[in-house]
Amino acid sequence: MSLALIPGLPTLGPMELIIALVVILLLFGAKRIPELARGLGSGVREFKAGTKEGQLEDKKDKEKKDEEGATSEAKTDDEVKLEEDATVEAEQKRS
Repeated sequence: MSLALIPGLPTLGPMELIIALVVILLLFGAKRIPELARGLGSGVREFKAGTKEGQLEDKKDKEKKDEEGATSEAKTDDEVKLEEDATVEAEQKRS
């Protein structure tokens, strides 16, 4: 009984991996394999950098929204104070 991850597709044992590596070596050649690995590595690095950049942008956007929310609340507090002052002055003028 094998523990296949995908039903109908058997797992790869050590012999199958060796055969696959030999086939890859024959298809691409010994000189080409390191170039392919470097290209794959640089692609992975670029992908990681892109995801980190996206996360930083999301974090900055969230901080900006929080700051805008805080300033808008501060403005409303100032407006409330001005209105209270205006009503106090109006009452003083009437007296």
